[in-house]
Amino acid sequence: MLVTSVAFAAGAASLSNVGETPFVWPIPAWMAPPPVPEDNPMTAVKVELGRRLFYDSRLSRDGTVACASCHDQARAFTDGRALAVGVDATPGIRNAPGLANVGYYPQLTWGNPHMTSLEFQSLIPMFGDNPDEMGSNGREDAIFARLAADPWYARAFPAAFPEHPEIDLFTVTRALGAFERTLISLDSPYDRFKYWGEEDALSEAAKRGEQLFFDHRFECYHCHVGVLFTDNLQTTRSALSETGSHNTGLYNIGGTGHYPAQATGFYEFTGNPSDMGRFRTPSLRNVGVTAPYFHDGSADTLQEVLAHYARGGRKITEGSYAGDGAQNPHKDGMVVGFEASGQEISDIIAFLESLTDQGFLTNPAYADPWPAGHPASVGRVMP
Repeated sequence: MLVTSVAFAAGAASLSNVGETPFVWPIPAWMAPPPVPEDNPMTAVKVELGRRLFYDSRLSRDGTVACASCHDQARAFTDGRALAVGVDATPGIRNAPGLANVGYYPQLTWGNPHMTSLEFQSLIPMFGDNPDEMGSNGREDAIFARLAADPWYARAFPAAFPEHPEIDLFTVTRALGAFERTLISLDSPYDRFKYWGEEDALSEAAKRGEQLFFDHRFECYHCHVGVLFTDNLQTTRSALSETGSHNTGLYNIGGTGHYPAQATGFYEFTGNPSDMGRFRTPSLRNVGVTAPYFHDGSADTLQEVLAHYARGGRKITEGSYAGDGAQNPHKDGMVVGFEASGQEISDIIAFLESLTDQGFLTNPAYADPWPAGHPASVGRVMP
């Protein structure tokens, strides 16, 4: 169903072949491409370079963590953990977000409304230290020297950036951003049913679940809206970027509306009380394979997620986070709770699982390109 570039379909077997191949977006005709920065135009050779860097653990301090260590293709580029894990097994403070369709998002992280550029965002896991992810802060020269010693990179960087062939932050971040923009997932059973008229693509349970999902009783679609099932979207045809974030009643410490530090959301960056506990709305595409859920990874199953929304907020009865999220003064007005039968919950889950794009999870264009035993992958920890 999807249009793919020749380089992708061929697995980009050689750098010279990729360099001669124009980039073609892997999208159906009904979807516009994501926006591309003027200073980082898309080329096939740059995308292939970004893919190599995405899977290269030499970008980390100790050679154990690559971008792929927290973003596994088989899990729609999440990691299956409640919280991400960095170098030296350092625990993170957020659940690793999925990267499917990330080029379409005007806001890129759970809780920072100012993180709007893929190129800039890639600096945070590499060089941020609160917490350590790849732990490379202050080691830029050593990392770039490692890459320069690789014969493949020695040819690839000049080919991808002929006007700026150096291996540095400019080229590394732009190559990563180019690859990440290609991570487009628009070929699920639901797409084949909705956009291609394949009635048999969905089970009867999933069709019933679709009707419930878009029913006012559940209010799912107010936040999980549109083709990406999120109220965050920008395309090359967008007049304005759509940005959505919500407080879903996960916390209400002591009943006062206070939060643990990792749960303050946008408030941490804006200082606006109305932003307390607000987090970006995640897309529901591939949600069936991206457990655990929420920004803190606190729900193990879709059943738990729906139970949370049915109650209208989470109640924690023990420990330092005890409180009733349903009473949170900052909670979004759409999170009001609902009643549903067991069959209705099963049908909604069947619909959500129909958003899984198996082709995206197995597309060789997005897979690890390094051979076994290569220095890029030796020592790399994967989820």
